[in-house]
Amino acid sequence: MKIVRTTYLSLGSNKGNKQENLQQAIYLISQKIGTIAAISSIYQTASWGFDSEDFYNICIKVNTTLNPEELLEKTQMVEKYLGRVHTISDTYEDRTIDIDVLFFDDEVIFSKDLIVPHPKMLERKFVLVPLAEIEPNFLHPIKKQKINQCVAACTDSSEIVKLEDLELEKPVSLADKYNYIAIEGNIGAGKTTLSKMISDDFNARLVLERFADNPFLPKFYEDKDRYAFQTEMTFLTDRYQQLSDDLAQFDMFKNFIVSDYYIFKSLIFSQITLQQEEYRLYRKVFDIMYKEITKPDLYVYLYQNTDRLLENIKKRGRDYEQNIASGYLEKIHKGYANFMQAGNDLNTIIIDVSELDFVSNPDDYSLIIKKLTSL
Repeated sequence: MKIVRTTYLSLGSNKGNKQENLQQAIYLISQKIGTIAAISSIYQTASWGFDSEDFYNICIKVNTTLNPEELLEKTQMVEKYLGRVHTISDTYEDRTIDIDVLFFDDEVIFSKDLIVPHPKMLERKFVLVPLAEIEPNFLHPIKKQKINQCVAACTDSSEIVKLEDLELEKPVSLADKYNYIAIEGNIGAGKTTLSKMISDDFNARLVLERFADNPFLPKFYEDKDRYAFQTEMTFLTDRYQQLSDDLAQFDMFKNFIVSDYYIFKSLIFSQITLQQEEYRLYRKVFDIMYKEITKPDLYVYLYQNTDRLLENIKKRGRDYEQNIASGYLEKIHKGYANFMQAGNDLNTIIIDVSELDFVSNPDDYSLIIKKLTSL
């Protein structure tokens, strides 16, 4: 797991629908930067440094795994996405959204592009007042005063009004909503890639299937009838052992866990590959093991059409997968469909990713995350 750092950001808007601009910025920050831990009230102030529309200002507390340079890059990306145009002029101007990094833990940073703590924050009541609302006792690492003390010492005489009737919604993080997510899909559907992305973005414990450790798998693709039972039994016992060991290490109420498989896939594949007598024996062993396995809070099935699956399989280039037939993939599709329709007591969502590229397109990835958090 990555190290989680705490950053405090100041957000302001005086152009267009100011409340909506702030809300959209909060959503984007939660998706691209980290978990929103706190949001201040909205405060209205006159434009600072130039004559224009009044600003709506807030401060937020964000837990992030980004380093300071990545944080700055992402905040600027959010500004650009919401229509902010950065110019080389030193004069102040209207903006749909303005995001400033106030603190990054208690670090003091002096670089070409980023100075932290923000060098002008102690002069600005529109920064200090909302910050004091959410973190009054945070100690300024240079001034060595708490934020509420900084407010009292601020010489900014401009009027600041708390807008009691306006509220902003705090996004629900996957880590807040779930303890354990299992992501499944057909061969080449992208389940491992998505699991890794979620693990990176939400600092989750990652449990990946050890498919490469199955010595029978290459032989199975060469001679399915001969090696099906050995292959499926090896997968079953290894999945049971891995999930039992890995999940036992984590506190299910304190850790967020994401895995790229769930043990029920063993039963789905075995129904396709095993002879009837073999399957009956296999099912007895499976039922004993299944009772002991921790069930996920959310079961995600990634659906990809067969043509896309074949493209992905060819692209990733595993030699033993190159001769997989479309008919075999169709059987797996049907097996998963039967499993999900049968009523398995799991909180299940099916996401069709056939037309999505969640690796290269951030909007597609955000769409998936939004689907998972909106359940």
